[in-house]
Amino acid sequence: MLPNPKDSKRVGSYYVEIMKRIFLCSLSMFLLTGAFWFESLFSANAELWSRWERHNPESQKRVDHTEWDTLLKTYVRLGPDGVNRFAYSRLSASDAQQLHGYVRRLADMKISDHSRPEQFAYWINLYNALTIQVVITHYPVKSIREIKLEGSGFGGGPWDAKLVTVEGENLSLNDIEHRILRPIWRDPRIHYAVNCASIGCPNLRQDAYTGDTVNRVLESAARDFVNNPRGVTIEDGDIIISSIYSWFRPDFGGSDEGILDHLRRYAGPTLKSKLKGRSTIFDHHYDWGLNGTDLVPER
Repeated sequence: MLPNPKDSKRVGSYYVEIMKRIFLCSLSMFLLTGAFWFESLFSANAELWSRWERHNPESQKRVDHTEWDTLLKTYVRLGPDGVNRFAYSRLSASDAQQLHGYVRRLADMKISDHSRPEQFAYWINLYNALTIQVVITHYPVKSIREIKLEGSGFGGGPWDAKLVTVEGENLSLNDIEHRILRPIWRDPRIHYAVNCASIGCPNLRQDAYTGDTVNRVLESAARDFVNNPRGVTIEDGDIIISSIYSWFRPDFGGSDEGILDHLRRYAGPTLKSKLKGRSTIFDHHYDWGLNGTDLVPER
């Protein structure tokens, strides 16, 4: 029931309260929509960019990743929580130039002339090197989500921005992951290789991928992540998984059962026994904190 119009104070208070509720409701919807939009970046469909299917199965060419391998061995350190961290704050000017030079050299290659294994390692390394390049260019930041680039769109982060040109094509991180790696190789282990500079992500490894080692290293990366609490935990009897499995559910079988089968494949004896006979997942989580050595937790 409306207050008496003659009571101006009550009328004013009434409409102020109404406007406050409208504002709070609108803000809630905005934040919710923003959250869904941001999550959609990490649940993108794998849509093939057919131009990148070209390859030469007879090629004996090898891509040299020595510069990247040296940088990883120098600046990636394993934390006490099992998370590999990059020493962004300690990167020297000369090593930063080495990183930029490595990215330029990869961009100048005609990767379509190489074999599938060489291409596989190439795209993984390029993705990760570009990610580190973006972070060091904008450092210090507490999360990669704070970085806003032209073309990033609402919500920030560098994933939709065009960062590199390969064979005349302008590419974003999302192009590399969702239009090249995922649809061409159709391998869920890709998610253990591409690194988004966050604590919740599978480790940025201390060595570069190569065409000769990519499959073996992916197996190791999968085991490392699944058996770390970032991958899966059991809390009060409930299974909590990394949000990666939720965002990319189709890549892991499209169901709770499919995800759990995948986890059991790479789980060590203790975790495997806890997952035995389980068929449902309770929740998922992800830590967007930057994977920098300055933020290593104390034990």
